Amino acid sequence: MDSPSFRIHSLDHVQLAMPPGGEDIARGFYSGVLGLKETPKPANLAKRGGVWFESGELRIHLGVEQDFRPAKKAHPAFQVRDLEALARHLKNASVAVVADEPLEGYDRIYAADPFGNRIEFLEPFPSPLHPPLARNP
Repeated sequence: MDSPSFRIHSLDHVQLAMPPGGEDIARGFYSGVLGLKETPKPANLAKRGGVWFESGELRIHLGVEQDFRPAKKAHPAFQVRDLEALARHLKNASVAVVADEPLEGYDRIYAADPFGNRIEFLEPFPSPLHPPLARNP
């Protein structure tokens, strides 16, 4: 087989679904709790509903799905700085935080957005001596 001339090199955005009319709820979580900046949707897509957010290279789109069902297994994984502070912040915002099995080289937690979509947050260990987060039983 010949080597293809194309190369997939990066992720442009992640799209999650939400129910119709959930834009303000999405803003409250993704901007209000997570601190992501809302970015305008192009006019031709805005009529479909939904809302887009970004922070640096991270872009997440929430699109309206009429027969909405949350993503319980499939999920985006956001790399963060100071995972422990984020976990406290989420808990203070009444967002349930779930610890999972360790992943070599990372601390990680899961949370659900207000629609029930699973989101992973992970932080690489700064060194092999860094202890993992305390796990909730």
